[in-house]
Amino acid sequence: MKKAIVVLAGVLTLALAMPAMAHFQMIYTPDSALEKAAPIDLKLVFTHPFEAGHTMDMGQPEQFFVVRKEKKKDLLKTLQSITWKSLTNSGAAYETSYKLRGMGDNVFCLVPSPYLETEEDCYIQQITKMVVNTGGFPTDWDAEIGLPAEIVALDKPYALWTGNVFRGVVKGGGKPVPYAEIEVEYMNHQPLTDKNAFDPKANVEAPQDAFVTMTIKANVNGEFSFGIPRSGWWGFCALGAGPAKEHNGKELSQDAVIWVQARDMN
Repeated sequence: MKKAIVVLAGVLTLALAMPAMAHFQMIYTPDSALEKAAPIDLKLVFTHPFEAGHTMDMGQPEQFFVVRKEKKKDLLKTLQSITWKSLTNSGAAYETSYKLRGMGDNVFCLVPSPYLETEEDCYIQQITKMVVNTGGFPTDWDAEIGLPAEIVALDKPYALWTGNVFRGVVKGGGKPVPYAEIEVEYMNHQPLTDKNAFDPKANVEAPQDAFVTMTIKANVNGEFSFGIPRSGWWGFCALGAGPAKEHNGKELSQDAVIWVQARDMN
């Protein structure tokens, strides 16, 4: 009995010592601002980007599409299954390629199937946006797509210098979410797209767990802002923003995610 208690205490101590990593649904491509239209590769991965930690198995997405000049194009049938390797495991993910055309914004939107988080006995559904621009001509970057949970950008997600502020509005069911809780993470390990894996080398080291997943709050109107301290990709996840609260008889967190990319001014 005493031995069991000691083992349990050790497990709890280890769990408390682990970094507080947040789940983030990724839509990844290397460059969000292109000089001219070209084919791009896209990786859809559900993981922990700062630590390149545990990658969750994605189920078949419910929707995947792109919006360009207010026109929606379904891309769901283009998705191909892949296995993505993190630093701790491998998980089921998806990839596709898309041929950009002309000038303007391309808003890629993913509605994944709800993921059962067994440790918390609840489902997570992270509805995700990522914008790629060609030629510097703005069109749809600030458009409200009408997703159940959505972050509407107030600054171009692809035109941020390091040190700029990114602002957005959290919406659920088309309405602002007052005082929404938003988790923020830096993509600290470079995705190696040819290997479907994260680079083991980290860009930065967090001084303490609170810097791995940062938490900010929106104001009463659902608006938030965040100063970008380093170049690269940053993910913003508004927790429980969507109207759906239950799936298969369990609690559902319907989150809104957007990815933005910042660049150094050389």
